[in-house]
Amino acid sequence: MRVPRRAAFALAVAFSALVLSRSLSSQPSALTVLSKDGRRSLATTVINEQEFVALDDLATMFQLAVREDALGMTVSYKGKTVVLTLDQALASVAGRLVSLPAAPVRGPAPGRRWLVPAEFINRALALVYDTKLDLRKPSRLVIVGDLRVPRVQMRYEAAGAGARLTIDATPRTGNVVAQDNEHITVKFDADVLDIPDPGLALPAPSSAQGVIQAVRQADATTIILDVGPRFGAFKASNLPIDNTARLVIDVTAAAPADAAAPPPPIAAGPPPDLTALIQTPASIRTIAIDPGHGGDDEGAKGAGGTKEKDLTLAVARRIKGAIEARLGIRVLLTRDDDRRVPIDERTAIANNSKSDVFISLHANASLRPALAGTAIYSAAFAQDAGDTARAALAPERVQAIGGNVRDIEFVPWDFAQAAHVGQSDTLARLLEAQFQNRVPLAKRPVESAPLRVLESANMPAVLIEMGYLTNPDQEKQLAGAEFQNTFVQAVLDAIIKFRDVLDERRGGNQGAGAR
Repeated sequence: MRVPRRAAFALAVAFSALVLSRSLSSQPSALTVLSKDGRRSLATTVINEQEFVALDDLATMFQLAVREDALGMTVSYKGKTVVLTLDQALASVAGRLVSLPAAPVRGPAPGRRWLVPAEFINRALALVYDTKLDLRKPSRLVIVGDLRVPRVQMRYEAAGAGARLTIDATPRTGNVVAQDNEHITVKFDADVLDIPDPGLALPAPSSAQGVIQAVRQADATTIILDVGPRFGAFKASNLPIDNTARLVIDVTAAAPADAAAPPPPIAAGPPPDLTALIQTPASIRTIAIDPGHGGDDEGAKGAGGTKEKDLTLAVARRIKGAIEARLGIRVLLTRDDDRRVPIDERTAIANNSKSDVFISLHANASLRPALAGTAIYSAAFAQDAGDTARAALAPERVQAIGGNVRDIEFVPWDFAQAAHVGQSDTLARLLEAQFQNRVPLAKRPVESAPLRVLESANMPAVLIEMGYLTNPDQEKQLAGAEFQNTFVQAVLDAIIKFRDVLDERRGGNQGAGAR
């Protein structure tokens, strides 16, 4: 006998409800949803060891529209849809299939609400949402937007009569360490700390040593070390490791009151070579992002209404949030609103703030609507202009106080980039490598051109044409959150690679100087 499709659907719902009633187990704590507006709680339900959340809770929290039909549900957000089917552990997101750890199910009576796996948030909903969503189940967190939420992990090691605490914060996050009476406080430059299990618990023998009694979280961004009666002193040092900031706190015990007199000092030998221990300043401390156009200068415009000035500002804000949150590098925008900024003022902002990298964002246009792809440009100087630039960069001897002379480099604005062309080309190639297989690239993705906005930049500088707004398909792509998030991640990865290149070159130069 053939069962009608609607009847089969009803039977499946009834069966899933029966299974659900038998498989509910002890419920975990709710997920905490963090955003710039504060924190909210999202209840969860465990079914057959899989954690689910109610779809209507998600709809309320993230302004989703949910429509149910005979086959499943359609979840919509600002014209973008996610299609779910009752008996399939898959979601269709704009025609793309995304796997889920379990199929959606009906909850128990009386509500009988639709439940979806918690992973639906970052695997499906994040693809249509216009703000970054990050599910961190081990920490019971859902992070909305570009909040600075480093993952913090701690290790404890006994060291003789003292102890060593190693605290890793990923991505790199700055901190301030201070002592306040019987406490050592560590304040992180973040919005919230993500501290997964086992959290800040010390091993059992540690408290017996009497130097550190406990480690606890005082507030959203502060960790406190409670010192014990044998505490003497501490030393804190920071060590950057890849994308992690490592804080090492060495705690020593106080000397006993009846300690023997110290032995006489040993004759001093030659001073040790400490050059290897001297920390050099970071190679990239400030990045200037230049959102092209603005105000009455709209730039290119697509048939769908997308304006270059709006696109560049939206992407620039995403890049700023990502770099500051994940790398701890200061990022300034040449404009943070819809206003016209003269070309010379854009590079002047970067120069005056002593930026280490300058990236100008644009979108392309063409009379040929089929043209598409991202392109990266570095500055090019004509042969005669290059000779002039080299002459202009030559030191000039001037009189100094006392009748002496000094060699001073006067850098005309028009030729400031000439000293950085090599590094700018390196940055352009690194960007190309990170864009590969992520975003569509132009036929010639890396080029040099006499661009005025780059010529006056006194640091490595590139201009990125993100794509063509005159290509209808690419216009839709450029305006979408999926492309922008992918683009931002590629830029972030290229910045990390470029920083590594600069560090290696600087280390080599210092080594050569030492030799």
